[in-house]
Amino acid sequence: MSAPKDDIVVTRVDRDVHNKPINEATETTSLLSAGAPDGDSSCEDTWPGSADFEGLPWWKTPSVYWLLVPYALFTLAFGGSLVPKLNLIVDLVCQRHFADQTVLDPAFVYTPVILGADNPQCLIKEVKKRVSMFTLAINLTTGILSAITAPKLGKLSDRYGRRKLLALASCGGVVAELIVIICATFPWTFHYNWLLLGAVADGLTGSFTAGSVLINSYTSDCTRPSQRGVRIGYLHACLFMGLAFGPLLTGYFVAWTGTLLSVFYVTMGCHIFFIIFVGLIVPESLSIKRQLRAREKHDQEQKSVARGAWSTLKAANPLAPLKILWPTGKGTSSRLRLNILALSFTDMILLGAAMSAGTVILLYSESPETWGWGTLESSRFISAVSMVRVVALLVVLPTINYVFRLRPAAYRRRVSGVSIVEANNGADAVDCWVLRFSLLSDVTGSLGHIFARNESIFVLSGMVTAFGGLGSATIQAAITKHVPADQVGQLLGAIGVLHALSRVLGPIAFNTLYYSTVGVFDQAIFVLLASLFGLALLASFVVRPGVYLEETYEPVPTSEPQSSVQASSEALEVLTEDELMFTN
Repeated sequence: MSAPKDDIVVTRVDRDVHNKPINEATETTSLLSAGAPDGDSSCEDTWPGSADFEGLPWWKTPSVYWLLVPYALFTLAFGGSLVPKLNLIVDLVCQRHFADQTVLDPAFVYTPVILGADNPQCLIKEVKKRVSMFTLAINLTTGILSAITAPKLGKLSDRYGRRKLLALASCGGVVAELIVIICATFPWTFHYNWLLLGAVADGLTGSFTAGSVLINSYTSDCTRPSQRGVRIGYLHACLFMGLAFGPLLTGYFVAWTGTLLSVFYVTMGCHIFFIIFVGLIVPESLSIKRQLRAREKHDQEQKSVARGAWSTLKAANPLAPLKILWPTGKGTSSRLRLNILALSFTDMILLGAAMSAGTVILLYSESPETWGWGTLESSRFISAVSMVRVVALLVVLPTINYVFRLRPAAYRRRVSGVSIVEANNGADAVDCWVLRFSLLSDVTGSLGHIFARNESIFVLSGMVTAFGGLGSATIQAAITKHVPADQVGQLLGAIGVLHALSRVLGPIAFNTLYYSTVGVFDQAIFVLLASLFGLALLASFVVRPGVYLEETYEPVPTSEPQSSVQASSEALEVLTEDELMFTN
């Protein structure tokens, strides 16, 4: 019988600025101490990005927790105004529709439309078609403009920081809410088409697309890769918590104030609070030195680009930011390009469905031919589905992360006795399988919507689709692991272009389909949803773990730089998780 083999630890040789090894194992180096400091048997995982924040007081240290409270408050107001805003648009369109009918036929008699009240006379095919087309126009306006603005803000944030640009992205929402209030207060003076002006203001500042890009970039800056999905999940949980409790609180708030307009005043106030808090209080996640390095790199790239009319046109191309989704050059590979494209395509479908299908699903549910829901029933449905998403993001996702990622890493660290450096080493197997599970739940829930013939099955199917919320958080965390830290904003900016395009193409597909099939085959929108989620599920099997852009990451400390000799002597000997292997 052959003798048992000893465990072998394969270490990486890290080098200093002069390319000298700082943790090279020699013949006299013991296996378990090859990467560990003398006398330190309890090694912890390290993350190079933490060097940017060393020595900072807590109020200047960036963290995703700084964003949770203002973001939760904002999403609470946003979720509370979602259904009232849609119903307000229905009332405004209905009011004008009946007014137009009286012009054509002076003998036409109709029940007056009261804004904010239940108006069953508005639940007719003609009004629903006009509402569908008008919401399509709003989404198109916001989507096209944010497709141009969001990537520019994302790339700009790599050079000038995330915080102030995130505050800027929220300014358009203030203008949009103000116009809603004006149109609702003076409906016969200001036509509901003025709401398109609010969509223009929202789109010019990047809208939800730019906000998502900058928030995810901020989170990636200050969160180690193993925790990134969970932290982004917290932000998504805030969004769905707002959708869950917002409608319920809105009902009580309207009953207390006696006016529907109070909801939109509160929403505008939350926008303003978010801008002030993020712009003045939240710490910046990019150090000054990292910003300066990004600016220098950008200046060098600009100098290397030939000047002329053609180069100017290429720079003005709104689709130019998408080139980072097909990276070429040193350190890239075809597998890297496939991974990024598959994740981007899947994320585009998820965002497009979430932003575009919600309106027509509510119109479907409130139709007399289906469930005939009112504002209360629609709010309850949104609250129930959103609450399941919150539980999935706050309980299920952290549990999966702990059991399948953190515990195995802790075991490997304990057995080897060396630290494991966390870096952007691509998606791992946990990311891939969580993504596939979430997409499978989306497909299953959409099929349930198609065949649901009673309200209980319809609501249950919505709760099944709620587990699809794990997919967005997983994708947005996983895709940031494919590139170096100084390209995260640029990559997410390109993803923002796809988000904006999905806000353009999604409403065209869903609203046009609903417009064409209402009263004939209302479930057609769910057939489209199931097909799109099925394509995304197939694309998720293209993603392979451990693929990333191979580029050296150099942390920029916030304190004064030390000499290379001192840095070499105090360097922590580490192993990357992918480079740590055990054989028997």
